[in-house]
Amino acid sequence: MFELKGCFTAIITPFKNGGIDSEALKKIVHFQLKGGVAGLVPCGSTGEAATLSPEEYFEVVKLTVEEAGGKAAVVPGVGTNSTAKSVEMARKVSALGVDGLLAVVPYYNKPTQGGMIAHFSELARATSLPIILYNIPGRTGVNMLPATVLALRRKFSNIVGIKEASGNLDQVSEIINVLDKDFTVMSGDDSLTLPMMSVGARGVISVVSNIAPAETAKMCALFLKGGAGRAAKTHHSLFPLIKSLFIETNPIPVKYAASLLGLCGYEPRLPLTPLSIGNRAVVKKYMVKTGVL
Repeated sequence: MFELKGCFTAIITPFKNGGIDSEALKKIVHFQLKGGVAGLVPCGSTGEAATLSPEEYFEVVKLTVEEAGGKAAVVPGVGTNSTAKSVEMARKVSALGVDGLLAVVPYYNKPTQGGMIAHFSELARATSLPIILYNIPGRTGVNMLPATVLALRRKFSNIVGIKEASGNLDQVSEIINVLDKDFTVMSGDDSLTLPMMSVGARGVISVVSNIAPAETAKMCALFLKGGAGRAAKTHHSLFPLIKSLFIETNPIPVKYAASLLGLCGYEPRLPLTPLSIGNRAVVKKYMVKTGVL
């Protein structure tokens, strides 16, 4: 199994003429590899997975695996708000050579904690691949509690970690306190990566690393090696850029930032719309200030 630590990038999905821009996706993957990230997470929230057709979804995952070439782990998102669809996706994508799966708490349905346990149990039974849970109450409408995470880990050894984006450091601490040492917490909020690592998280599944992969990977590596002070310096240098990349709904700003780097076009897919003119100047300002542009 791959090592779940350091910087994993939740990569954007580039579009062109209404479809997937394959050449831009290849460029994005190689930019990430050059930056030294540990893993790639295609088809998550940042990858606009909810708007991809099944054919586009598998095209993106397959191309990411091929271009990564084993140089970074590939952990696609398989979460939907339908247990049956998620299980089907997990089974099919497992045959594409991926290293693991990221599965979000079902959105819109607002399942109970018991519903979450039942949902992820079905998913864990459907594959032998490592599964990373994804808790993001701001998008799903419900919070996965630490007791639920513990119950799932006790039942299934292939549930190996969680991307925690609740924004609640107390909850992060509680998860780390009650789970075994082989279970990994990864930050799901770029601005909280360093604070979360200070209480035991081992890295981030990142948005900002689409634009600053080397810097984000360096920050995580420094902290893991005991260089908390130097990691903090990197965190503070990236912080204004991180905040600018969430000035509108993710991934609207980060796609515009990627276009400034020449990685792809800036357009997201409806119902998301391109970054407003005024906010383009804000994103560009902090890219220049951070030194990534």
